[in-house]
Amino acid sequence: MGKVKKEKSILRQISDLSHRLVFMLVIPIIISLILMLFYAGKYHNSIDRMKTVADLKTVVTEEIPESAWNIVSGRNTFSDSSIYMLIRKVNDTIDSITEQTDEESRLSLIVARRTMQTLENYVDRIKENIDAEVPVVQNEAVVEEVRGVASLVDSMLTEYIAKEINSAARMSLSLRIWVLITAIAEVLIVIIALLVRNKTVKATASSVRLPIERLEEAAAQIAEGSLDAKIEDTNVTELRNLTIQVNTMADRLKNMMKKSNQDARNLRKAELRTLQAQINPHFLYNTLDAIVWKAEAGEKDEVIQLASALSDFFRISLSSGADWIPISQEKKHIEGYLKIQQTRYRDIMNYEIDIPDEIGEYYILKLLLQPLVENALYHGIKIKRGGGTIRVKGRLEDGFLYFSVTDTGLGMSPEQLHDLNDRMKKGQPTVSEGSGGFGLVNVNMRIRLYYNQTDDLKIESGAEGTSVSFMVPCRTREEIDENESISG
Repeated sequence: MGKVKKEKSILRQISDLSHRLVFMLVIPIIISLILMLFYAGKYHNSIDRMKTVADLKTVVTEEIPESAWNIVSGRNTFSDSSIYMLIRKVNDTIDSITEQTDEESRLSLIVARRTMQTLENYVDRIKENIDAEVPVVQNEAVVEEVRGVASLVDSMLTEYIAKEINSAARMSLSLRIWVLITAIAEVLIVIIALLVRNKTVKATASSVRLPIERLEEAAAQIAEGSLDAKIEDTNVTELRNLTIQVNTMADRLKNMMKKSNQDARNLRKAELRTLQAQINPHFLYNTLDAIVWKAEAGEKDEVIQLASALSDFFRISLSSGADWIPISQEKKHIEGYLKIQQTRYRDIMNYEIDIPDEIGEYYILKLLLQPLVENALYHGIKIKRGGGTIRVKGRLEDGFLYFSVTDTGLGMSPEQLHDLNDRMKKGQPTVSEGSGGFGLVNVNMRIRLYYNQTDDLKIESGAEGTSVSFMVPCRTREEIDENESISG
């Protein structure tokens, strides 16, 4: 088996590319910032230490010798003088700076700290001499020693400052080198990022372009009627979903075409069976027999009426091949049928037709009412003891034509009604007229197909009889011609 590619969306691929580029560009910047902050901190601390040491030089070379001279000359006493406080300040500062200084510069501070101990010893000797009331000349000599030691400490501090300056200079040089290195690295990374970006963009474009090209080819084949065209799967999420939908659409179109062809075949069967029902030889024989009987009985007017009704019945049934006829013709058709049947079933059948003449100019699909009337006669009136009445009504309301055929014959049981409704919902014509409901199922299917509507015949049945009704859009001759020209 081949290796399955991991599915990834276009947005995810773009997001991954941007994250990689940002990571590659940001890392050197962060490193350079950290280095600059590190060296800047060290440089700042070095400057602070040099400034502190520079301030100490003044204390060591001026303030401490001056305080010692003032004590020796009698201007101040040890209790009034701050000489020990100055010495302690210098010692504490040197100790603090020594902890912060690296090994290279620390030696000068250590020597300076030890020398400060010598200076403090000379100050102690001055105190001892004053307490022993030795001559001032001897203390003056000690003060000179103090000045000499202070000068030595000053030179140590100066040496420390020089070393710190050199160290700061080296840090500055290191910083410039690191900035140069990071700048070069940033340029190289930018070049690499551009190469990665170009490669990734080409790969992404290829992964999108190829599926789109396959989609275009498949769509062209589908447009040409080749519904067996299938699109290969892709690992791009958005295009994968589109691929699945196009394949699904092709399958559905294929199934719809199959269903459409099947519906067309069913419609032709229904029309054929309906036409065959109209020219049922038994119906024709019985009608002709009735005409003969009337003629033999000398009932001239009845013969004329039956012959005229039979002529109208077959002429309208055929309608020169037309599918749509005026409602007036449909009304005349069922009148002819009922007249003929009333001749045969005079004792058990009555009928009423209530279709206003003002709607007679509108057009209706032919042979919608006669099968319902026939069903009412053969499955309602004829099998009920005592017979009954068939009522046909029609009206126009809000642009729709409403028709109903009601009989007072033997109604259907709930099981029969359920079975009939189920057959109509399935849209399958009956194969046998004797199975019952043949006319209803075929009329229902023809209304669905010709009027493109989903409403079924409404059937109500009980002990008092059965009522079948339906509703269709009202159409004029011009609308029928326009629709036929468009469909043609």
